[in-house]
Amino acid sequence: MTNEKIVSVDELTADEATKLVGPQDRNLEVLSKCFDKEIVFRNHSFIINDCDNNTLAKISEVLNALIQVVKKNQEISERDVLYAYRLISKNETETWIDLHKKVIGKTLSGKMIAPKTIGQYRFIEAIEKYDIVFAIGPAGTGKTYLAVIEAVSMLKKGEVKRIVLTRPAVEAGESLGFLPGDLKEKVDPYLTPLYDALHAMLGAEQTEKYIEKGTIEIAPLAYMRGRTLEDAFVILDEAQNTTASQMKMFLTRLGFNSKMIITGDITQIDLHRGMISGLVDSAKLLDGIDEIKILYLTSDDVVRHPLVQKIIDRYAMKGI
Repeated sequence: MTNEKIVSVDELTADEATKLVGPQDRNLEVLSKCFDKEIVFRNHSFIINDCDNNTLAKISEVLNALIQVVKKNQEISERDVLYAYRLISKNETETWIDLHKKVIGKTLSGKMIAPKTIGQYRFIEAIEKYDIVFAIGPAGTGKTYLAVIEAVSMLKKGEVKRIVLTRPAVEAGESLGFLPGDLKEKVDPYLTPLYDALHAMLGAEQTEKYIEKGTIEIAPLAYMRGRTLEDAFVILDEAQNTTASQMKMFLTRLGFNSKMIITGDITQIDLHRGMISGLVDSAKLLDGIDEIKILYLTSDDVVRHPLVQKIIDRYAMKGI
């Protein structure tokens, strides 16, 4: 074949090679599309057809960056391949490497968890530095997941004594009072993303034990009123659906040796028409307070299916 080039990866185990190319070679397909080259993987080598030396050097650089991640027992997704390609194309290889040095936790199965985008990296650094952090951004940017991972990591290290997870209990006009079941049954459907992250880190059984002991508390926002939350890692999820008064009530619960992480997507506000979102209001009101960090994540930080980023961008163009 014309100008066939080979990149050998003999240092990878069979399992690492499988992670690198992805299920059904999906990561490899993304890499091929990025460079508009046919790339196949055979006998621990990547074979690139009709490839010049400059392109080969870039492909090798992306592969080496991804290999470093695989070697740390971190998963590689299609989104990771795209992000690595984007950064390395801008000569920001060191940025990619720095991202994956920042391991923030380990799942029950042993998988290392690290930020996958620059925005996520800044979010994690903000959590470690500030007592109150706002993370505002679209779906799929990992706001909730990373906040829970940090919370569990700090709990395991004894840096906090408990985790409090909360969110407004009204969504799309439906009040909890009209839903069947006891409080837990009413709240649980709204808290699935929080449970997902807890189960990944602790397992379902350990999560339930912590909840029974009160080490992890999951409750609607209204149950925060009148309390002072000390020695706690507190996460307010879906904060775009708080009112201004609810947000004030929540923020003033902060006690000593506690952290508050507020996450939300201001493009998905479900409050009644004319009501001001507490997230939008507080982001403006509290801007400039040195001890509070307000971060804005973008579609560049979406770590779901690559198509989600394109959908977000199209809706943003329409102002939705």
